[in-house]
Amino acid sequence: MDFATWLPFFVTTLVVSLSPGPGAIAAMGAGLNHGFRRGQAVAFGLAVGVWTQLLVVGVGLGALLATSETAFTVVKWLGAAYLVWMGIQQWRSPASPITAQDATSTDADAQAPGSHRKALFLRGWTVNALNPKGTVFLLAVLPQFVDMHQPLLAQYLTIGITFGLIECTVMTGYVALAARVLGLLRTPRQISWLNRTFGSLFVVAGVVLAGFKRST
Repeated sequence: MDFATWLPFFVTTLVVSLSPGPGAIAAMGAGLNHGFRRGQAVAFGLAVGVWTQLLVVGVGLGALLATSETAFTVVKWLGAAYLVWMGIQQWRSPASPITAQDATSTDADAQAPGSHRKALFLRGWTVNALNPKGTVFLLAVLPQFVDMHQPLLAQYLTIGITFGLIECTVMTGYVALAARVLGLLRTPRQISWLNRTFGSLFVVAGVVLAGFKRST
């Protein structure tokens, strides 16, 4: 992929990653409830979710979702249900202020029961991997940047690295932004209000995804 092709792809993916959506909500929710160092795991999960989508499209399963109404509907409803479930969990999150130690801890997190980082990573991966809108987007966009007369592996690697790094960087910014808010939260009422706001956004995102229909 030459620079003249890569640059517009870079701009396109940057705009897509910056656009508010389930990924941004997940990143900000993680930063709000777990602080930056622990919440950062969700950004890695979101990036791997993007790579999963690219793999799905690359091996042809994306084409199946684009042509099979049943497959598309199953994935769509799984993704929508997961977003709604995340919204309910966020709404019910404890309204207790997170201390500076919680927001920056490392060793304690690594030894925490249930491995919070792994759970956050899986949450991020699921949000992007089970989003058929992402698959449809890639199916619509990738052909514009892939030269079928050139080796495909190198082009897909370039696309994957670019998209993954942009997604991880942008989502890290969202985690950091939300974690920064921790210093401004002093009362359980404030935290409860934010938890319910993010929870409601998750539910709205799930409802929007459930109503998503492919253009014919």
